[in-house]
Amino acid sequence: MSVALIIGCGDVGLRVAQRLISREQQVTGIVLSEHSASLCEECGIEALHTDLDDLDALDVIETTDTEIYYFAPPPSQGEHDTRIAHFLAVAKARPPKRLVYISTTGVYGDCNGEWIDETWPASPQTERANRRWNAEQQLGEWSSASGTDVIILRVGGIYGPDRLPIERIPKMTVICPEEAPYSNRIHADDLAEICIAAMDRGKPGEIYNATDGDPTTMTDYLYRVADRAGIERPPCASLDEAEEKLSPAMLSFVSEARRIDNSKMLKELGVELQYPTLEKGLDSCF
Repeated sequence: MSVALIIGCGDVGLRVAQRLISREQQVTGIVLSEHSASLCEECGIEALHTDLDDLDALDVIETTDTEIYYFAPPPSQGEHDTRIAHFLAVAKARPPKRLVYISTTGVYGDCNGEWIDETWPASPQTERANRRWNAEQQLGEWSSASGTDVIILRVGGIYGPDRLPIERIPKMTVICPEEAPYSNRIHADDLAEICIAAMDRGKPGEIYNATDGDPTTMTDYLYRVADRAGIERPPCASLDEAEEKLSPAMLSFVSEARRIDNSKMLKELGVELQYPTLEKGLDSCF
């Protein structure tokens, strides 16, 4: 069994790593902070402290014939992912066996609430989504040049234990329920299983939507979390009031609406979701 490298071994990476270790696969987590390195080591994962923004520092990563899970986020500004460009430049000379990349359903842009499968054309409308789309394009070109299989997961909002916005909810304003646009989610534990299934069974060059297939709205999600946590629901505003009353981050989410079809992922990767609905997923969080 190939060595697994998890580039950006944070919360989802740790969940993946623990599952791989349970089947006796060797795992190395590539991390930036000492805190992340400590978390890896506490879980029995070898940690390599490396800055993806420093091209010279990446020479310490041995990628030949490895299975790579690339979970590192792009830079916080701009429309290009320079971090993945650095990594792919190094990995080109040491071809891995396979690479699974976490992208975002945001690359589809605003779809007016339509059901979206992987044939829907990408139309990213935010810098954040453009960076992910740029990374996808870089991976496609690199895969053709290096011969390495690449599988892309377009992921919805990730939630789970210790991943809920409980502390932020009292500071939020949301769109009122009757006008709230659709959004999509996936439980962190289900995402970890999907990542491993993509590495094991994903078809080279394919894209898979990684959501629970049960879209609701951001307002519904935040209301349910507030109710479960026993805190007051956040105030709401109409769409006409949104620009004045919502934070820039919330505005970027409510400016787009789509419902993500996950049937290709379920069928081709053979995944059985543990939390196919938000209700079941939140049960695991409290």
